[in-house]
Amino acid sequence: MREINSFDIQKAVKQLFIEANYFLSGDVLQSLKKYEQIEISEIGQEMLCRIIENAELAADKQIAICQDTGMSVVFVELGQEVHVTGSITEAINEGVRQAYKEGYLRKSVVGDPLNRKNTGDNTPAVIHYDIVTGENIKIQVMPKGFGSENMSAIKMLKPSDGVEGV
Repeated sequence: MREINSFDIQKAVKQLFIEANYFLSGDVLQSLKKYEQIEISEIGQEMLCRIIENAELAADKQIAICQDTGMSVVFVELGQEVHVTGSITEAINEGVRQAYKEGYLRKSVVGDPLNRKNTGDNTPAVIHYDIVTGENIKIQVMPKGFGSENMSAIKMLKPSDGVEGV
């Protein structure tokens, strides 16, 4: 059985979130550049140019690509033959906490959606665990901007409906 220290997970998560917020992956950047060249709309070309310029500037200055650094989502493939010393969930959340503080990333998570109080450190992360065969851990992160779930619905409530109505 392989043993992994939760501190190593914490460090990895911190680094992954900083990198995910500062750098576009090479394939995405190459695709943007490719489509900028073949875009027929002048406005479309200009928008792609600005997105590429922003991505390059963010990477060069090591700042967030977008001000909406979103909800921290983590995907963990945990091998059955792995023993993590300490709490893996606590390690992930501490990695998020440190990344958002040290990376100067906007903290926009609220604890209770009804009272809207910001947690101040972008935790807790949304963590998806998948138990797999083997003795490895694979961790992938996604800073999921809140605009990506900005879907609307409307329902009229009376003030007397209170929290129960919501």
